[in-house]
Amino acid sequence: MNKHQLASTIWESANQMRSKIEANEYKDFILGFIFYKYLSERELDLFHKEKLSEDEIKKVAEKDVKYAKHVRETLGYFIAYDNLFSTWLAKGNDFDVKDVRDALSDFDQNIDEVYKKVFEKIFNTLQTGLSKLGETSGSQTNCLLYTSPSPRDRTRSR
Repeated sequence: MNKHQLASTIWESANQMRSKIEANEYKDFILGFIFYKYLSERELDLFHKEKLSEDEIKKVAEKDVKYAKHVRETLGYFIAYDNLFSTWLAKGNDFDVKDVRDALSDFDQNIDEVYKKVFEKIFNTLQTGLSKLGETSGSQTNCLLYTSPSPRDRTRSR
């Protein structure tokens, strides 16, 4: 594949995912995913700096009140393991748009009071944009999976 074909393929995928979202909204929508990925990775970096094993990281949830509070106080927010961006990717074809909706809702619930002005409602455009990807949850999920950069995800029917 040459550069022109690659650019054409990327543009086509972006337009398919963009669906009914206006181009200016789409930018904010995608930036929301990128920022969520960044925040997820930042939390994983904290776990690794604190020498948590992969098994310990997988057990990190809101139920672990003490550790969730520690993360909120350190980063300003807390994302449970099940809601991390990398966990979404690991789900492959088991990923569902509901995972994103639940994670964004949980994110708003897990912002430290000191950081409310920074993080509160920061993902509103992303949440709103999800409903514009299709009429049903299934079509929204397929839209997200089909445009995923991972070839294995493209095997899912649209």
